[in-house]
Amino acid sequence: MNRTLEEQRIEFANQKFLATPLAGLIVWTIIGFIGIFFSEFVSVWSIFIGTGSIVYLGLFLSKFTGENFLDKTKPKNEFDTLFLYTAGQAILVYSIAIPFFLVDYTSLPMTVGILTGLMWLPFSWIIKHWSGIFHTLTRTILVLVLWYLFPEYRFIVIPFGIVLIYIITLVILRYRKQVE
Repeated sequence: MNRTLEEQRIEFANQKFLATPLAGLIVWTIIGFIGIFFSEFVSVWSIFIGTGSIVYLGLFLSKFTGENFLDKTKPKNEFDTLFLYTAGQAILVYSIAIPFFLVDYTSLPMTVGILTGLMWLPFSWIIKHWSGIFHTLTRTILVLVLWYLFPEYRFIVIPFGIVLIYIITLVILRYRKQVE
């Protein structure tokens, strides 16, 4: 059965979109707590390992949210592929974050926090909803402001700022169909 791109887009947009943001929320919460209780060395590694694990945690959580990303019986959807490309893009931005990190290790929460959040922009276009634009813009502004305001606490306040944005985004996504 061949479906048009518009039919696939509508099918994609009708998903819940809970597993991946929940995974991000969980990982950035852990990163924030590591920033409180452990050294900055451990905090650095928690950002690298944690953010690299979000996709895998999302795959796991999708079984419990009803999204089941690994379900082989679902028909192929080009927008699932596009979303995976945006996730790949988020991974490739480490090529920007790492050189800054090598000069100033405290730049890591800011660069990773902002750059990995950029994948929400194309998501907004795909589902034709403002939630991804909200997430990207508020996350970028908040992370940048926190980076300047709290230089001694960057490994704590930035992760928890991102968690706050995830919470708001999850609420928006949860109720987006009731508002439309």
